[in-house]
Amino acid sequence: MIILKQPFDTQYNTAPFSKIKNAHFLPAFKKAIEHAKAEINNITHNPEPPTFSNTIEALDFSGEQLDRVSSIFFNLNSAETNEDIQKIAQEVSPLLSEFSNDITLNEALFKRVKEVYNQKDSLNLNKEQQTLLDKKYKSFSRNGANLPEDKKLQLREIDKELSKLKLTFGENVLAETNKYELHITNEADLSGLPESAKEDAKQTAEQKGKEGWIITLQYPSYIPFMTYADNRELRKKLALAFGSKGFHNDNLDNQDIVLKIANLRHKRANLLGYKTHAHFVLEERMAKNPETVNTFLNDLLEKAKPAATKEFKKLSEFAKNLDNIEQLQKWDGAYYSEKLKQKLFDLDDEKLKPYFKLENVINGVFTIAHKLYGLNFEEIDTIDKYHPDVLTYKVTDNDGNYISIFYADFFPREGKRNGAWMTVYKPQYVKNNENSRPHISIVCNFTKPTKTKPSLLTFNEVTTLFHEFGHALHGMLANTTYPSLSGTSVFWDFVELPSQVLENWCYEKEALELFATHYETGEVIPMDLIEKIKASSTFHEGMQTLRQLSFGLLDMSWHGQDPSLIKNVKAHELKAFENTKLYPDTPENCMSTSFSHIFQGGYSSGYYSYKWAEVLDADAFEYFKEEGIFSKTVAEKFKENVLSQGGTQDPMTLYKRFRGKEPQPEALLKRAGLIEK
Repeated sequence: MIILKQPFDTQYNTAPFSKIKNAHFLPAFKKAIEHAKAEINNITHNPEPPTFSNTIEALDFSGEQLDRVSSIFFNLNSAETNEDIQKIAQEVSPLLSEFSNDITLNEALFKRVKEVYNQKDSLNLNKEQQTLLDKKYKSFSRNGANLPEDKKLQLREIDKELSKLKLTFGENVLAETNKYELHITNEADLSGLPESAKEDAKQTAEQKGKEGWIITLQYPSYIPFMTYADNRELRKKLALAFGSKGFHNDNLDNQDIVLKIANLRHKRANLLGYKTHAHFVLEERMAKNPETVNTFLNDLLEKAKPAATKEFKKLSEFAKNLDNIEQLQKWDGAYYSEKLKQKLFDLDDEKLKPYFKLENVINGVFTIAHKLYGLNFEEIDTIDKYHPDVLTYKVTDNDGNYISIFYADFFPREGKRNGAWMTVYKPQYVKNNENSRPHISIVCNFTKPTKTKPSLLTFNEVTTLFHEFGHALHGMLANTTYPSLSGTSVFWDFVELPSQVLENWCYEKEALELFATHYETGEVIPMDLIEKIKASSTFHEGMQTLRQLSFGLLDMSWHGQDPSLIKNVKAHELKAFENTKLYPDTPENCMSTSFSHIFQGGYSSGYYSYKWAEVLDADAFEYFKEEGIFSKTVAEKFKENVLSQGGTQDPMTLYKRFRGKEPQPEALLKRAGLIEK
């Protein structure tokens, strides 16, 4: 079976998408699980005494076939799904959950791991080997290996149910996003909307065989309408549709699923001896415990709230003076913020977009990666893609050495979930003295080209591309021995450092001049626009910070306490948002029912990490600015101590090795304009 052949019979061992049929997946999963079980049996039945090599290393390199099948399948389920794939996902997830439990609850395997672990001080292991041994031992002890049989069975049932619930949650959000359309037939209702957004809406209507214009809940359609459309009633209608995904008491409703996921996670944590799910998760994070996270979030809240309240008051006054708006509502925020920003800074995203043609921004981020890390990107058409929109690149260093394969998928479509993310099709590792290089992908939902214009990005989309590419660099430059410690396999509150730090280059003249050229004239972005971008970079930073903190606090409210007393999702959410609330509540809307980061993705008890990593990235970028934003010395230190190291050592150790000291929060507060510079 093509999907099981390892390595694949393809150039660079890339996934042979064109030869893979949906019908291949289920049998491939079953065979790969069998194969992985056989590898585990070889370890447990080895007559030799357990050693680091025959037990710990062997365990880390086992299941390669299964990992490849899983990465291809689940990446497609996020970026190019359909009913068949979703059905297979529902069938496969419990099998994978069962297999994962088969490993962590395997007594013979744990016995061998424990024997090696108990000798760790006499084994003369290097730092990476010590980390791997610790990680392997904890993966057993933290996931039920020490439980009695009856509790192990309970754990299996919980994990099986959780795997299905998370999938259903995501499927419901995608279905809600796809089914809604705001069909406009009167052009006057598009007043205020930029021509590019109108053209996109027209194109969407044509594709659906309808007259007029269609606005959807996909970000490139939704955001411009909420930002520019003068028709307040239609903005309200769209905002209510966007904010009520999974909250309609119908077959796509996620309320019960949210309650079940939160309660099952809590039950699981208790079973394993932890007070809450957050206590379980945070033990393996830089923050270590919920108390540290709550203190961190509330300290930032204390600093940001006065600024946010002042900004909201000014925005409310501006809307009242301009349009006699008595009470600013959520569907007014983006619209009046944009108008106020234009007034204060004479800066309009529509003025910027001509300078951010997608192809130029891609070349820009490649040029920056070349200047910092000596990487070269060559577009190639000799490897398979899963969709015609996907771009494929071979990445090499300055000596011509092959570093990575890079996939980029930029435009929204029905089979792709909203948002932006980086993912891996094959990790980096060293085996039999060969450094096997990674296959990295970024997936976004950017403004599509129209009949008359190329894809022109908003500045927010530019920073999103840089953000995801920062994650991609973390994957591409990985240089570790073991696959489970490679690339982005780091503590969750450290993983956002490489992505967020790269966003800083978007605000620097020296970087912008490399790629921000007018798509028609070739003119480099004028200096006054660069100055306006920088000047406006802290516009409404207090409100933005409050918004991010509200998401982190909501996450902790679901996972940092016993959720069994929560009976009403909306009521619970209102309580969690109490201290961060600026706008009046909208009864029809609920965030938790579409909060995919924490109920489908891997951010449960970890949403705070975006802000946590901002402290790191602001501090790290200060170092670049001190030495020059293209300083080879600083870039080399960042590459050697952060980007290439993956999860081989404690992240604070790696950070201090790069920076020479612990990060200082002042850099973030200064950058955000929350304290004087």
